Amino acid sequence: MSELTLTVMRLGFLAVLWLFVIVAVQVIRSDLFGTKVTQRAARRAESGQRPPQQRQQAAPAPQRQQNRQRRGAPTKLVVTEGSLTGTTVALQGQTITLGRAHDSTIVLDDDYASSRHARIYPDRDGQWIVEDLGSTNGTYLDRARLTTPTPIPLGAPIRIGKTVIELRK
Repeated sequence: MSELTLTVMRLGFLAVLWLFVIVAVQVIRSDLFGTKVTQRAARRAESGQRPPQQRQQAAPAPQRQQNRQRRGAPTKLVVTEGSLTGTTVALQGQTITLGRAHDSTIVLDDDYASSRHARIYPDRDGQWIVEDLGSTNGTYLDRARLTTPTPIPLGAPIRIGKTVIELRK
């Protein structure tokens, strides 16, 4: 083999080696510090911008009427106590899962939380519902242990172990 071929192979091997090191550092970093939850939709709403798919065409009339009915509805989920204090998740109509599992929306680093502890989801009327998913230590809404899916009042504390979560505007 020529010297040029060997040099290119060495450089390629070195590049692959560095790529492996960078990926390993990113994996370790995500395991140590968890996933960062951002609020992109809320920032767009504050600045008056629409998301890209809504810029091209306005919402149909029935959807606009539905949005008007939900003006007093909560827009974010805020962690008020626990290791994740200050974490905010924008409510965009999706189900929010809570627990120690890595694929949960809010990953709780709490000895009293189950891997799949609870979920918060919207019903057809725009009301948010909290449901305990068979956890060992229970989920509490305003100091009452949940046994069935229950609507969440605005500002009512939801306690999972040492973590307290509230719905806010």
